[in-house]
Amino acid sequence: MLIIGLTGSIAMGKSSACQYLEGKGLPIWSADKAVHELYRGKAVALVEQEFPGVVLDGKVDRQHLMSCLMDDILALERLEAIVHPLVEEDRQEFLKRQLDEQCDRVVLDIPLLLEKGFEHKVDVILLMTAPEEIQRQRVMARPGMSEDKFAMIRAQQMDEEQKRAKADFIIDSSGSHERTHAELDSFLESLHDWPQKAARAI
Repeated sequence: MLIIGLTGSIAMGKSSACQYLEGKGLPIWSADKAVHELYRGKAVALVEQEFPGVVLDGKVDRQHLMSCLMDDILALERLEAIVHPLVEEDRQEFLKRQLDEQCDRVVLDIPLLLEKGFEHKVDVILLMTAPEEIQRQRVMARPGMSEDKFAMIRAQQMDEEQKRAKADFIIDSSGSHERTHAELDSFLESLHDWPQKAARAI
């Protein structure tokens, strides 16, 4: 089973790419979606214990949580210590299901794949990118976004040139949807003989 690691900084077109690839029949696992589910389930009590007051109506309120992270430089590390093991468990369960179903290709959508050193967990790295000015326009158009929040997110993410150097395939999402889709089709075509990494452990 070939594992495609899809990554990219905020607002670079990852979600649209995932939607298109899913329409092509590829199973998608999203780290962000896994976290959203955890904030409604397994992680709620643990996050509330570490960050009192962030749970509203039985789920973690992401805006409240973000405020806690911005006010405490070590808070993000404490949050990751709670959430990352649960996300990893969810990822492994997803991959096991796909193996059981004899799926030949899957996509792992992991925004911080390169930042967290997860290259060894995938067979091929697909980077979605766009010029910085387009990224900023997309980000600042999102509800609830601020310059401080954007700066905090950017601080966690690797420089774009470093990401390009580490990626196996790069797709610029700044053009039309049709152009991006055509590039994704070409990417899929190129994978027919792509080798799986023997050392990779699911």
